[in-house]
Amino acid sequence: MPISPQAYRPEAKLLDLGDGFFDPVAPADFPETRTRFRNDRAAAQIGLDALTDDEWTRHFGRFEPLPGTLPQPFALRYHGHQFRNYNPDLGDGRGFTFAQMRDDRGRLMDLGTKGSGQTPWSRAGDGRLTLKGGMREILATEMLEALNVPTSRTLSLIETSEELQRGDEPSPTRSAVLVRLNHSHVRIGSFQRLAYHRDEAALRKLVGYTLRNLYDEDSEDPVRLLDLVVGRTAHLAARYMAAGFVHGVLNSDNINVTGESFDYGPWRFAPTWDPAFTAAYFDHQGLYAFGRQPEAIHWDVMQLAVALRQIAESDPLVAALDQFGPRYQPEVMQAILWRLGVRPRDPETDQNLVQATERALRTSGIGIDRFFFDAFGGELPDTYAEPWTEVRAALAAYQPRKDRSHAYWSGEPCSMLIDEVEAIWAPIADHDDWTLLNEKVAAIRCMGEALA
Repeated sequence: MPISPQAYRPEAKLLDLGDGFFDPVAPADFPETRTRFRNDRAAAQIGLDALTDDEWTRHFGRFEPLPGTLPQPFALRYHGHQFRNYNPDLGDGRGFTFAQMRDDRGRLMDLGTKGSGQTPWSRAGDGRLTLKGGMREILATEMLEALNVPTSRTLSLIETSEELQRGDEPSPTRSAVLVRLNHSHVRIGSFQRLAYHRDEAALRKLVGYTLRNLYDEDSEDPVRLLDLVVGRTAHLAARYMAAGFVHGVLNSDNINVTGESFDYGPWRFAPTWDPAFTAAYFDHQGLYAFGRQPEAIHWDVMQLAVALRQIAESDPLVAALDQFGPRYQPEVMQAILWRLGVRPRDPETDQNLVQATERALRTSGIGIDRFFFDAFGGELPDTYAEPWTEVRAALAAYQPRKDRSHAYWSGEPCSMLIDEVEAIWAPIADHDDWTLLNEKVAAIRCMGEALA
């Protein structure tokens, strides 16, 4: 196996938690494995980019153990609030964690799956993933990475040649297994499960694991953990807004305690700055609408505080939780200034610019991606008249953080609206043509280089 000892640094930290946190499982035995997407850019960061095609399918389609890491796959146990209704019957139902390693920044990373077969937590599900769902996750993670949103990355998508029955798309549909690279799969719901069972010893153990391995802190202080999660999730909420992204299902089992977005189902990018825009057709109350995402994430972090109340005093937990809003505000200013391509000045000036930008986006109805493309570097084209006068005047005081010399700026803005997602899928479904997907990934990465 061609792995560089300098780049590949396997770990098995998950085993430190012990059996009560996960269940050993076996992957499904798929009829066929055909690699459809291989992310060598992400693989290089964990020392796996030199795998041969055959090794790739064996490890990420058949799940032969990688050397030096976990001996077998583990389905994690957790609970969670789903649309604010508590569900104690959750857990990894169609995925598992099968490897851990350090990335090129020294962070502990998990390799987890989606569509790898049934587990004790599958309930009535078949444990599978549709090929279209896997393609959608590729597009979501690539786009969010380019837009500077902390996100899991899609490492691999392998078609598995099973016919799946689904109620929300024509059946039977094609099957796949996806591998994601994540800075941990520990969720708020992981803590909720332990609190539900009143297992204080396990709660303390998970707090210590998270602080040591995910935050590099030699501590077991639950208040410190909450404080760190508040900061990371406020950052995530702000980055969602600047990206115009709507996750769709911000349940507490979908919130990673490192503040890294993951698990993409009914996601969408908002075409315009519409706070009421939703991604999930079943979100009838707009609970996770575009403009309510910071509130939703704050509510989920509140559930972490509730769980930690079993092993910590209320007052310091409440004090930490109350910092979400004060942390979110500078984060969203920084995120929008980053996307505008200008350098921050002072908080009051930055706030005025950001508020003016949000007002103009909301009232003008211009496309989010169009505006940020045109305004990058701090100069609005002459075509921007009312209601952009205030924004133009405010931008005049800013210095660009990067020029527009990259080839990306000579074309059109890279967007990822639902019609294009469907257009990319159509030739795959009709005649197995992956050209549009590959071209779109290349275009997204080009945008990422121009913005970075």
